[in-house]
Amino acid sequence: MVNTLLNPARIDFVTLRLFCAVAQIGSLTRGAQACGLAVSAASRRIADFEESAGTRLLERSARGVSLTAAGHLALQHALRLFQGFEQFSSEIQDYSQGTRGHVHLWANMSALTEFLPDCLATFMGQFPDIRVELEEQLSGDIVRAVVDGVADIGIFAENTPTGDLDVEAFQEDRLVAVCSQEHPLGQRTHVRFSECLQYDFVGLNRGSSLLELTSRAAEECGEVMRVRIQVRSFDAMCQMVRANLGIAVLPVAVLRTDQTKPLKVVRLEEAWAQRRLLLGVSKTCSSAALLMRDHLRTFSRVKER
Repeated sequence: MVNTLLNPARIDFVTLRLFCAVAQIGSLTRGAQACGLAVSAASRRIADFEESAGTRLLERSARGVSLTAAGHLALQHALRLFQGFEQFSSEIQDYSQGTRGHVHLWANMSALTEFLPDCLATFMGQFPDIRVELEEQLSGDIVRAVVDGVADIGIFAENTPTGDLDVEAFQEDRLVAVCSQEHPLGQRTHVRFSECLQYDFVGLNRGSSLLELTSRAAEECGEVMRVRIQVRSFDAMCQMVRANLGIAVLPVAVLRTDQTKPLKVVRLEEAWAQRRLLLGVSKTCSSAALLMRDHLRTFSRVKER
């Protein structure tokens, strides 16, 4: 059988950088100039790259070059390699300056807002030589990052598919319905979610675990959520609700009590409103990440079900 795997010995960072420049600029000549190469040398490198890949990556025309379908894939991976190399370079420099470990922690908005500030403050106080890089991401993206080893530790909602990733319960958050004081639900203390579905909603952007959870709950009621406005943060949701543009489902702990125009919090009677956040750890994580995992466990507050 012929070995069709790409031979890494035939590809160097100069060629990859050239390919990225040519693909992004759309011109072999200007891409070569950006990389400080003669056009003939650049053309030869691109040809060797395509031969090694076993497929055409660029379409040539009188107007310049464009990516083929395989070229788009190659560009994505090349950019990811450069990003990884820059991260590697940055972390090596940190070690030379006294840093003794790195932890890449990805968390969803609920965990980032409710639980992590105090936890990270105490961890970094105990381990000042460990650098923690925290990213807010959607729960599904967090799981994929942990599985792929891009993130050392992930904290995400429990309704997220996890495959064979080992997870453990980390925290619980209570979801509530939130509306303005003038809203028809403003006089209620508790409500069934099915009653909320007759009103417009303010939601997070598509892909968020919270939007997926409430949308699925609406489907189980035989209804569809009327999402009038979608925003990117809990604070923005609260501002929209305060303007009486709809109701929202939010973790109760993220609500601020010092607003000049407070929101009305209405308890949801559904069992799913008591939601768990899960903790997942990469199988290739460092000793610094294991220290972080153990520290997070000391902050875990989960009731038995």
